[in-house]
Amino acid sequence: MKKKTVSAIIEESLDTHRQILNDKNLLENITVIAGILVKVFRSGKKVLLCGNGGSAADAQHIAAELSGKFMLNREPLFAEALHVNSSYLTATANDYSFDEVYSRLVKAQGVKGDALIGISTSGNSMNVVNALSEARKKAMTAIGFTGKKKSKTDSLCDYLIKIPSENTARIQEGHILVGHAICELVERELFE
Repeated sequence: MKKKTVSAIIEESLDTHRQILNDKNLLENITVIAGILVKVFRSGKKVLLCGNGGSAADAQHIAAELSGKFMLNREPLFAEALHVNSSYLTATANDYSFDEVYSRLVKAQGVKGDALIGISTSGNSMNVVNALSEARKKAMTAIGFTGKKKSKTDSLCDYLIKIPSENTARIQEGHILVGHAICELVERELFE
């Protein structure tokens, strides 16, 4: 594998961001998702998030921006990343299956009118797929963050963010960019 320079890595990231910026449908979808989350919070419901590895970190990051604060000093919003209880996660993975760790929590905590954001760079992580499936059963809004390839999450989501890349790092960078944009739009709509 040929070594990349720092400049080449950053240029690759900027290229992915430019593709996001130039995709009118994707930009519209980001705005629509922010509006959906505003409705969820205004109705007293919650946003649950899930992912694995870096996507779990992104889920927790976005949940923290919503539940704590993003830019404005304001009231908290109910947003929670589903992986933060390590005792639950390891017990359920051990007793049932890692594929069920998120769907069981959606089944226990999710209610009609809530939203679930499932983050998977491949779109094929079975625990995220199963969580989105359970969210649909419970009449929650199912939102997926994936990469550009066709995936199992595509047909399970009411709204889908597909970052225009097949590179995991670039997809994750796109996910957090979109997540921040959504957090800012939600916060400004609810609290300005």
